[in-house]
Amino acid sequence: MKTANTKKLTVMALMTAILFIFAFTPIGTIPIGPLAISLNMIPVAICAIVLGPAGGAAAGAIFGFLSFLQCFGIGIPSGMGMTLVAINPFLAFVQRFIPRLLDGFLLGFIFKMLKKKSVSLACTVTGFCSAFLNTLFFMSALIILFGNTDYVQGLMGGKNVILFVCTFVGVNAVVEMIVATIITGAIGTALFKAHVVNQQ
Repeated sequence: MKTANTKKLTVMALMTAILFIFAFTPIGTIPIGPLAISLNMIPVAICAIVLGPAGGAAAGAIFGFLSFLQCFGIGIPSGMGMTLVAINPFLAFVQRFIPRLLDGFLLGFIFKMLKKKSVSLACTVTGFCSAFLNTLFFMSALIILFGNTDYVQGLMGGKNVILFVCTFVGVNAVVEMIVATIITGAIGTALFKAHVVNQQ
């Protein structure tokens, strides 16, 4: 039990370090226009797989906080984040932080529900959901909190909400989902074979 807990804490520490590296270097983010293809949900998904909902939520909270710091140019700057902070700092924090925390929390339950059937399948689905839910929650929060602002209205360009979201995240979201699915599935399965994750 002590060895298993040590392994889990090691994974949490490693994934946290990766989140910081992603936030402060270009390694984890590929800027494309006002958005960016992000790899940050992969460490969050790994934490959810290894540590469950609490671990996923903790990693998601770290990701969300680092994302908020980027709104101030700390780490890799976020053009959209800087604009949203200028409009309303508190709502910008909510929009950056809550979706990532909620995503990580739910990923823990998703993996937990599926792992008894197949750990490999559970890891793969968790990876897909990490990117899918991140995009869904992030864009939903953007529309709900800032949808009436001139900035978001300008981005929408008269499109309805669904069309705007699809065209705005488009290729970014698809690439993130594919990458997160493959990498999380592979790493999660490897951790199970190394007995870091228990199937029971």
